[in-house]
Formats: sequence, C-alpha cells, structure tokens
Amino acid sequence: MDGSKSLVSRRQSARDQKIPERVTLKKEIGVLSACTIIIGNIIGSGIFISPKGVLEHSGSVGVALVVWVLGGGIAALGSLCYAELGVTIPKSGGDYSYVTQIFGGLVGFLVLWSAVLIMYPTTLAVIALTFSTYVLQPVFPECEPPYLATRLLSTACILFLTWVNCSSVRWATRIQDVFTVGKLLALGLIIAVGLGHICNGNYESLRPQAAFSMEAVPSVGQIALAFLQASFAFSGWNFLNYVTEEVVDPQRNLPRAIYISVPVVTLVYTLTNIAYFSSMSPEELLASNAVAVTFGEKLLGGFSVVMPISVALSTFGGINGYLFTSSRLCFSGAREGHLPSLLAMIHLKHCTPIPALLVCCAATMVILCVGETHNLINYVSFINYLSYGVTVAALLYYRWKNPTLYRPIKVSLLVPVCYLCFWALLLGFSLLSEPLVCGVGLLIILTGVPVYLLAVHRPNRSQTFRRMLGQYIHRPHKTYTLHRPHKPYTIHRPHIPYFTPTP
Repeated sequence: MDGSKSLVSRRQSARDQKIPERVTLKKEIGVLSACTIIIGNIIGSGIFISPKGVLEHSGSVGVALVVWVLGGGIAALGSLCYAELGVTIPKSGGDYSYVTQIFGGLVGFLVLWSAVLIMYPTTLAVIALTFSTYVLQPVFPECEPPYLATRLLSTACILFLTWVNCSSVRWATRIQDVFTVGKLLALGLIIAVGLGHICNGNYESLRPQAAFSMEAVPSVGQIALAFLQASFAFSGWNFLNYVTEEVVDPQRNLPRAIYISVPVVTLVYTLTNIAYFSSMSPEELLASNAVAVTFGEKLLGGFSVVMPISVALSTFGGINGYLFTSSRLCFSGAREGHLPSLLAMIHLKHCTPIPALLVCCAATMVILCVGETHNLINYVSFINYLSYGVTVAALLYYRWKNPTLYRPIKVSLLVPVCYLCFWALLLGFSLLSEPLVCGVGLLIILTGVPVYLLAVHRPNRSQTFRRMLGQYIHRPHKTYTLHRPHKPYTIHRPHIPYFTPTP
C-alpha cells in the first residue's frame, strides 16, 4: 500500500513539475544565430593579439598580409569539409563526434581529452584576460593593469556568462547576436579610420618596396609559426558543428551559415590588418601590447577610449560563444560514455546542460590561476590544427568506407586533399622549428591514452567508476531537476551508416 502511495506521489510530483515526455536540447538556433555563433567565436581576442605574432614570424608586412589571406582560405577549405560531415553525421560535438563515429573510441577520446583539458579552457582564459585588460586599460593608462585586478574581472565575466548560459539558450544566443554585431561595428570603425588614413596618402608601410623589405628572409619554419599564430585568430570556424542538434533545419542552415561567415571574417581580418599597418610601422606594432589601443591613440586622439571599449565588447561576446559551444562538447562526450554521465544531464525547465557548463567554467578559472597563459597559444594552435587534420582525414576515410552513403552535401575530393597537404606541411615545419612546443602538445594529447584504457575502455572498471559517482549523480538529479536527455537517434558503431542510401 505504501509503495502504491509512493508511486502516485512521484507521478503527481512529475505532473506538478510538468516534465516533458522527451527531454532534449531545444532547436532554437536559426541561420542568423548560426552565423553569429561562427563569427562571434572566430572574432574574439585573436585579431587583437595575433597580428604581433604573425608579423614577428613573417618578417615583413607583405608576407604577414599574405599569411592572413591564406589563413582565411585554409579555414574556408576546412569549413567546407566540416559542412559535409555536419549534415552527414548530424550530431552535436563537432570533431569529437565525427572522429568517434568514424575512427572509434580511442581517437575520439583523445580529441575530447585535449579539448576539455587544455584547448578550450586556455582559449577561454586568454579571451577573458584580453577582455579584462582592455576594460582596465583606461583606468591604468600609464602602466599595465594589476595582475589581480585582471584575474578578478575575468573570473566575474566568466561566472556571469555561465549563469546566463545555464538559465536560457535563447538569452545566450541573443547575447551572441548583439555582441557579434558590436564587434563587427568595432572592427568596421578600425577599417574605416584606417582606409581614411590611406586615402590621405598615409600608407608608407604598405608600399610594395617597404611591405616586402626584410632584414633577413624568414625560414619556412618561421612562416609555419606565423600560420599557427593566424590559426589562433581563425579558430572557431568549426564551432557551429558542436551544436548541430540545436540548429533549426541543420541540413540547410549549417552549410549556409558556414558559407557566409568564413569569407566575411577573412575579409574583415585582412582589412583590419591593412588598417593597422596604415598607421603603425612594423616596429611600433611589434612594441605594442595592445595593438588596437595604439591604433586608436595615433588616429582617434581624444576618442581613443572607444577602442578598448570596442575590444572589450568583442571579447565579451567571444567568451559567451566559447562557453556555449564548449559545454556542448562536454555534453556530447558524457552522452557517449567518455566522461561522467553527470555531464550529460540537462535542466528539465531550461533544457540547458548545466553540469557541462559548470565544468567548463571551473576548468577556465583553473587556467586563469596558472599565471602566464599567452605562452600556451602555440600549444593550443598546434593541438587545434592536429584535430582539424584528423577530422578532415576522417572525411576521406568515411568516403572510402561508405561510398554509397547518402550525403546531403558532397564536396570535391580536391578540397580535403588540398587542406591535408597544407596541414601536413604546416605541422611538419612546426615540428622542425619548434620541437618543444609541438612535443608538449603531443604529450598533452597522449596523456589521454592511459585514462581511456583504465577508465573508459575496460567495461568492468568503467562500471565501477560510474557506481562510485552514482550517489553524486543521483543527488543533483533530485535537487536541481536535472535529467538524462533522450537521444535524438540511436548511436551506431562506426561501420554502420547513419542514413541508408536513397533508392
């Protein structure tokens, strides 16, 4: 009798909470929000940090501009490959989901491990520090902002945006829309002022004789490092693939958003660098710790305060975009069984992956406490490029393994082949010129192998691990109304296609 009353009570409680029959992530991302996610994630802190590194390794203004244009072209080739993968394997999780589906659990786990452990927390930390530095720059005009002040402001920003993302997908995407428009306006201001300066005849650094003059011809390895610096500024072009399941009509809107966003960013980046070089000599740019602020001080005079505010708006939107997408990577990894299942839970009312968001927030704050994070950019860029290449190689393997599989989008084989050729050259020369940087990046990835073998691959140990976490998983389920989501479709083994060939 007591059991019957308990069952009735539980059913009544469920009705009171209005628990939906199927708990899934909501499809609330249209084509506009999809474009702002890509543009907002690409345009973060990179365009305000990387010009210095690209110029330093390129050796001249002209070569630096060529690196920026080619960097955008390579990102466009990669995005075409990801568009095909995104509509063929319509799962959130991006690189991780595709590699796991095609190459199996170990390779997929290594991609997930490196991303969760170092790649995205470090990138978030760098963007947050850039945000706080530019916000505090007007307060400390004669010196660098204090170390503690930048860390505290960065932490406050990350905590606030984590709360927003936990509360509502709609508000998170609205913030992304607004701040993406804001950062485009900020870069538009830089471009307009720079082009006006050029029209007045001030373009000494851009004349062919000066642009390609250099004290010493850079080595191929140095050019490779310049591309790695540019790749940091372009990182994020694949982030819409992390939230595929939340995109409205992904087979149509995902490729459209990619085709629009990447060329727009490439054009904006190239024009922004031209604007920088119109007002600053290479020596001035290399000596500047805040390129946009130096640009504003030289050309805007009393209105130069606009530049740090504009950069702060840009990086604020970048933090929001990275939190939104990286949390979906943790969510996808937990749903596949590669991370604790607690991270695959979503809130019943808000339909947001709160545990995954909290983990991303905590990991970023740990990186903030480490100290100097800018030295990690090369490590992150190397790991980024490595995962891109593995994913594009997976596309070619999947074409060979499943030639009759229906693909809504099918790019020319020249696209992935050209991308992989450039990828191999870049990583090869990077290994030769900076073996320590690349070695540390590889070591970070390979530390995931014993973790996978001990905690994920062996079923008995994996079950023991889950039982140990059981009480902690059950508690937030009851206290914070979290729920394991329904999968939108059955997850198959790598050799079984998602779609059957059309007759």
